[in-house]
Amino acid sequence: MTRLLPLLLLFGAASPQQSATPPAPQAPAQAAPAPTQDQGGLVVDVEGGISAPLPIAIPVMPTAAVQQTAAGSTDALGRQLSEIVTRDLRNSGLFTPLAPDKLRPVAFPEVTSPAYDYWGTSGAQALVQGYIKANGDGSLTVGCYLYDVSTKAELARKGFVVAPGDWRRAGHKCADAIYQRLTGEGPYFDTRVVYVSETGPKAHRTKRLAIMDQDGANHRFLTNGQSIVLTPRFSPSQQSIVYMSYIGDRPRIYVYDLGSGRQRLVVENASLTFAPRFSPDGRWILFSMAEGGNTDLYRVAAAGGKPQRLTVAPGIDTGGSYSPDGSRIVFESDRSGTQQLYVMNADGSDQQRISFGGGRFATPVWSPRGDLIAFTKIGGAFRIGVMSPSGGGEKLLTNSWQDEGPSWAPNGRVLAFFRSHQGGGGNADLWSVDLTGVNERKIPTPLDGSDPAWGPLRP
Repeated sequence: MTRLLPLLLLFGAASPQQSATPPAPQAPAQAAPAPTQDQGGLVVDVEGGISAPLPIAIPVMPTAAVQQTAAGSTDALGRQLSEIVTRDLRNSGLFTPLAPDKLRPVAFPEVTSPAYDYWGTSGAQALVQGYIKANGDGSLTVGCYLYDVSTKAELARKGFVVAPGDWRRAGHKCADAIYQRLTGEGPYFDTRVVYVSETGPKAHRTKRLAIMDQDGANHRFLTNGQSIVLTPRFSPSQQSIVYMSYIGDRPRIYVYDLGSGRQRLVVENASLTFAPRFSPDGRWILFSMAEGGNTDLYRVAAAGGKPQRLTVAPGIDTGGSYSPDGSRIVFESDRSGTQQLYVMNADGSDQQRISFGGGRFATPVWSPRGDLIAFTKIGGAFRIGVMSPSGGGEKLLTNSWQDEGPSWAPNGRVLAFFRSHQGGGGNADLWSVDLTGVNERKIPTPLDGSDPAWGPLRP
């Protein structure tokens, strides 16, 4: 189990201006939350902020004493932590971190007592300072403070005690705290993405399950590529992944356990099952099954059992995705003659079409906030778009040759998808875009990638 102990507001009740050095956090069970000084009104407009990103200074995190740890020396880790926070905030499109040559070193006692006069002349409106120290038990303590340069006010503070192998997560959580405080949006940096890693010629692609942090770090392959895999999706607990595989040349649904590396077949004796997804509570797996020339949506208990049929219309019903509360399902169907989007109750009742614009609609997925449904729009090109659950407010977010397979970040503001290259090679990359449609970012992967699924926030 990952060891990451949040120590929110556990740096003592004294104001940072009164402390010479950041005191060591108390044990979580003994600590009482201390109020932070939050007098600043600094806010990032998540719509207008794209055209005018907030200038922010993120100097290297100092250490009280340079010590060697299982993750490296504390001074090197301090540099890398500030780089992680910088990249996360820059990649959001809402912040412009100051260039490193504009950032002077910060002494350890300065972490809780910023040199506001200096930072006020730097052009930064916000300041992030932190520190790292090695603990006697081998763990690391990382502190993170956010300041409003103009009002000279502390806006937020967080601290984390982490195992050496989890030091990067402390950087992501620091960035999450800053992003959340300044934008009012939910966090999403301390997350993982599972996807299909691809290599080889178009007619003989090797497709493997792979998992990584949302910024591309800690990448590893889960399957060996001997069988094609498609459409991986996290369980709500993040302990397993459901996906389709052509093991034995039979397309069927499997669950991969991330702890043991074992996989199990979900539905026995089925000729063709595909497009699986967990319910929000993890109790059910929603999927499509082809029988007798018809393809319908089914659900089955996550532990296995007899599938329950949810749709009976002629044609192909697939791509099901639950609403956040699990009460409804959005799916695609060609029952009207072309691929369109429909919603229904979780038991299959009250099926209604919601897409009526030109073109075809595919791969719907319900936002974690419940307010939008993302989809692939097919009409000449393939584009990523969103609409309300009732079908109104359609908005296209991308405008490339072939973008498809959207997957929501846990804050419901950013989407991952894959973009295929023009030409006959079949190459594709992972990308993200936010709801403005302006901030697109290529997600780094060692090989080609497709079918991304963004996981929930890590505990």
